Amino acid sequence: MAGTEEENLDDLPPSAKLVFKVLEYNGPLTQKGIVQESMLSARTVRYALERLEGIGMVDEDVYFADARQNLYQLNELKAQADGGKEACCAE
Repeated sequence: MAGTEEENLDDLPPSAKLVFKVLEYNGPLTQKGIVQESMLSARTVRYALERLEGIGMVDEDVYFADARQNLYQLNELKAQADGGKEACCAE
């Protein structure tokens, strides 16, 4: 199931959904920033980011303030297609 094109946000574990929401509300963050905001362990955040990257929901970029870290942000087109239905129905 992991890595298939048919997998979407609904199929991911709760930790990955939480990381998605943290990025949705806070914008681009480093892994350390996601750990602080979500209060999940670093290992759990790493796994969640791998899953989100696997389905194209998250993009990884260089964090210019500290090149040792990566900056994670939502892939806007993919997030609107999959995450948009949650946002409309949650209100």
